[in-house]
Amino acid sequence: MGKTNPTIWTQVTAVGLLSAILASGGTYAVVQASRDDQPVVVQSSSGPSTSSAAPASFSPSTDWGGVAANVTPSVVAISVSSGTGGGAGSGVVWDSSGHIVTNAHVVAGAQEVQVTLADGRTYDAEIAGSDPSTDLAVLTLTDPPEDLHPITTGDDEGLAVGDPVMAIGNPLGLSGTVTTGIVSALDRPVTTEAASEGGAQPGAVRQAEPVVTNAIQTSAAINPGNSGGALVDAAGALVGINSSIATMGGAMGGQSGNIGIGFAIPVNEVSSIVGQLIEDGTAEHAFLGVGLTDATAEKDGATLHAAGIAQVEPGSPAAGADLAEGDAITQIDGERVNGSLALVAQVRQRSAGDEVQLTYLRDGEEHEVSVTLDARADS
Repeated sequence: MGKTNPTIWTQVTAVGLLSAILASGGTYAVVQASRDDQPVVVQSSSGPSTSSAAPASFSPSTDWGGVAANVTPSVVAISVSSGTGGGAGSGVVWDSSGHIVTNAHVVAGAQEVQVTLADGRTYDAEIAGSDPSTDLAVLTLTDPPEDLHPITTGDDEGLAVGDPVMAIGNPLGLSGTVTTGIVSALDRPVTTEAASEGGAQPGAVRQAEPVVTNAIQTSAAINPGNSGGALVDAAGALVGINSSIATMGGAMGGQSGNIGIGFAIPVNEVSSIVGQLIEDGTAEHAFLGVGLTDATAEKDGATLHAAGIAQVEPGSPAAGADLAEGDAITQIDGERVNGSLALVAQVRQRSAGDEVQLTYLRDGEEHEVSVTLDARADS
């Protein structure tokens, strides 16, 4: 293995390749740039039915007005208050029992939460469960009406780059806003961590820990307040929960609004975490059991960026698969791994018990190994 970056990730759960900011009403974050990409600042935006329909083709005949009319009743505005102020975000109606899905950073530190439906009715809500490490939370309406409109969930495995999508949410307090775009990239590792408290608005709350997502990147316009809102395909099925946006930072003027690069948490990961939060109020996470560095390795005369193993936890899935310090992981299930964050993001997207195929280089030779991910005992 070649040169390594000294940053060590002690738990493989998710990784970020871009600089990001949270797009709720005032919570900001920073995302780490990958070795391949230029740093970008990103800002987070603040039992369902299912659909097996394939994403529709992007064409002028797509009835976006019909999609908006069908989906908007399933998207809500969320307002929170705490001892230091308040904030706002978006959410989706998950089921007829009154469960609302949003981002964890939208409701972090909240003392009171209110949910406003698309028709203007407002209800008090309680936090049923929150998982800061995936930036997902579930609210429960304290007195849910009988005419809720649960969102139809899709399957992000069917998405392809270039597919048309629509974002629906509450940007800048403008409820029921819809924007359209395409899937710009898939499996984009993005990590966000909060800036100082109050960095965006009075009352902004501090994110407790970094969030790493194997995200859907979209060109649909996402702005502060979109956090927790819906990203749907042209059939109106939920494919992601909007969570962060890229912004131009530093020398590029510090623009904090939409620049055409937004990120959403894939719906399959959302479904897994939300099911656990509704059932238990907490969620477990897949665990590989390695400390990581950004590394380079040589193969057939070429230099590859990889996730370098800096340490292996005894008794972990990695130890059981005979992975060792110095190995450089280049692929997971055939997907390229070009750094520590990329591997963390891929593992975070999976569930405990999933079997993954890792490709790694050791002393210049390529190897493959199957590893069954476990759940960390303290997750």
